[in-house]
Amino acid sequence: MSKEATIYLIDVTNRDGVQTSRLGLAKLQKTIINLMLGEMGIFQSEFGFPITRHETNYLRANLELAQMGVLTPIRLGGWLRAITRDVERSFDTVPEIQHLNMSISTSDQMINGKFQGRKTRQDIIDGMIEAVKLAKAKGALSIGVNAEDASRTDLSFLIDFAIAARDAGADRIRYCDTLGYDDPFLLYDRIHALAKAVQIPIELHCHNDLGMAVACSVAGAKGAIDAGVDAYINTTINGMGERAGNADLVSTILAITKSSGMTGRYRLDPNIDLSKSWEIAKYASYAFAVPIPINQVAVGSNAFAHESGIHADGALKDRRNYELFDYEELGRGEPDIIETGRMITTGEYSGIKGFRNVYEKIEIEFRDDAEAEKILELVRYANVHTQKPLTNRELLFIAAYPEVARKIMTVTP
Repeated sequence: MSKEATIYLIDVTNRDGVQTSRLGLAKLQKTIINLMLGEMGIFQSEFGFPITRHETNYLRANLELAQMGVLTPIRLGGWLRAITRDVERSFDTVPEIQHLNMSISTSDQMINGKFQGRKTRQDIIDGMIEAVKLAKAKGALSIGVNAEDASRTDLSFLIDFAIAARDAGADRIRYCDTLGYDDPFLLYDRIHALAKAVQIPIELHCHNDLGMAVACSVAGAKGAIDAGVDAYINTTINGMGERAGNADLVSTILAITKSSGMTGRYRLDPNIDLSKSWEIAKYASYAFAVPIPINQVAVGSNAFAHESGIHADGALKDRRNYELFDYEELGRGEPDIIETGRMITTGEYSGIKGFRNVYEKIEIEFRDDAEAEKILELVRYANVHTQKPLTNRELLFIAAYPEVARKIMTVTP
């Protein structure tokens, strides 16, 4: 095992997470998630779709935040299909974009069942090569090539596809277990063979249809590292994602840093700050309007709860008897203050007096009435935009970056 090889995280909440059926995020909420991921030390956020028109202002505004040094050093990456038409449109619409993941289906099931005979295996490779070369020519600094349904793709063809992507200029290969079909043992072998053959970093994108997304992600990363290349794991906050979801961000970090076969043996990106876990999980739960399950790893309300006599006695004597890690490591333990008396909130019909009261509580003062009125108008729009009371984090962002916030919330049909 190479001592230098490292596991990095690319969070895809703002791309795959928002594709969750019947759910979604407002652009302001996606921006706050990007900021929180950056503060947590996550390597990259797959922050949206550069070919999708309603994302344009949000994407460009977040890239502006990156240029301002607000969103740094986290990378912001866009997702598109591995076809030249998408590459052209991405750079036309979001010319500042620098990091891309481009996807094409590689399994015979998808080639026959989705493309309906319109493409052959060679067509898949040829189209991907053209897209990668075009993206490089247009200035992309990093490109991940996604093999959709890699888990059901013949391994020899998958290796041919990955080598062609590497030779065209791809920096990483994303192995997509699109249906959650792989098991951790087989996936280790497949990733090890793929990494040995291609010798560039491998990304793991695992779905949770069989409840093994985190286990498969970690096993796949181990296979890549053992083959001598870096590994990148795709995660989502609270495991949000299509169907049964994706690999949960916090669970993945803990599996790498706390499990018996990984801790001390495999190197996780040292920039990751586990203490941000509680805050980001709570915010995503509020933004998606999906409660955190009571038994959710690390952040569920029962994750550190003990009731039975033997367990409670053991935990009180020495927490390590029944707790593998400390809740303080996750940023938990501080009391949540809940207002039970009078409450003034902001909304789309708020007035200046109530608005000032809310901002005074978070210690924000305005230079004059004109500035206060300007921020109030943006806060009203933000409430229309999110359709729920704004969090303190959202209020602070709007006050700090009003013009960027205005762009983020602007959608022109």
